[in-house]
Amino acid sequence: MLVTAHRRESFGAPFQAICSSLAGLAQREDVEILFPLHPNPQLRRAAEQALAGLPRIRLLPPLDLPCFVRLMQRARLILTDSGGVQEEAVALGKNVLVLRDATERPEGIEAGAALRVGTDPARILHAAERLLDARPAPETRSHVYGDGHAAARIAAGLLGREVDEFARNWPRIEGLRRIG
Repeated sequence: MLVTAHRRESFGAPFQAICSSLAGLAQREDVEILFPLHPNPQLRRAAEQALAGLPRIRLLPPLDLPCFVRLMQRARLILTDSGGVQEEAVALGKNVLVLRDATERPEGIEAGAALRVGTDPARILHAAERLLDARPAPETRSHVYGDGHAAARIAAGLLGREVDEFARNWPRIEGLRRIG
């Protein structure tokens, strides 16, 4: 499992609740929990006090993007309060539990590619255990946040090439076929 938690609304009791659920999940013999800690000293201290020394929990320093993406690729389950990680994990076909009561990325939840559980330890534990106990399913990548070809379309548009591939799934709007 890979965990990220760093949002301001998670500080204090919500963060403690997240840590409590992680401690509960660490009782399982079939998990290893990797938790790259945010550089914020308040969060680091709280995580270290609640989780340091527990079996199957590895508190990690902040990671660079390539290393973090590799961990996302290898994770079976991702728990996060990060909007960006929600999108990336869904695009990678990973099970995602959103550790927030509200998110600015509702598309993943509406598409069934992520599950919002908030910070209640019982909800987190129940959802995580249900996903961990399920038979491993093949990765099902969702294109709810895009199909990964935006950069190529932008480059084509900037070079004056047709961008019909982008326009194909959108209503015909004059001027959408060419950029520039």
